[in-house]
Amino acid sequence: MRELSLNVMDVAQNSVRAQASLVRITVTESDREDNLTISISDNGCGMTDEQVQQVIDPFFTTRTTRKVGLGVPLFKLSAEQTGGSFSIESKVGEGTTTTASYVKSSVDMTPLGDINSTVKILIQCNPDIDFIFTHSTDLDGFTLDTRELREVLEGVSLDTPDVLEWIGQFLEENTQNIYGGAENEIIS
Repeated sequence: MRELSLNVMDVAQNSVRAQASLVRITVTESDREDNLTISISDNGCGMTDEQVQQVIDPFFTTRTTRKVGLGVPLFKLSAEQTGGSFSIESKVGEGTTTTASYVKSSVDMTPLGDINSTVKILIQCNPDIDFIFTHSTDLDGFTLDTRELREVLEGVSLDTPDVLEWIGQFLEENTQNIYGGAENEIIS
């Protein structure tokens, strides 16, 4: 995939299909440590060890609409080709955590892309699922937790246009802050 945010979308949608009610997406960037780590965890149905091995096989998918499942294998490849690592931890009935770590300075580093739009789309398309998105850099970090939004909104759906506009602005403003302000923003 051309952007890591598309891998995040794919893995998060796997969480939705696994009947998760809570999906955590964590992006941690460090120029000092030359590292970018993306973790997606959920409280879905989880997988057996055998299923985890099948998920990283590009010629396996549980979907009936196609014969191959390239999302997770490409996510794994994108991390490993930078000299980074990839793991999936899962327990049946408890959920799954997928973590990809990248060496940022690698010539094979795929850009992060528009992670904010990915998070906003996930919330818009899955308004009944809670998402916790945390993004941090060497400078700062922030978290968007839809559970907190639900408390404030008192029954207003997360896919309402005004709510989505606020979410987009919140993500953009905080992203600028963690990169050192609008004039210093770095898009990885």
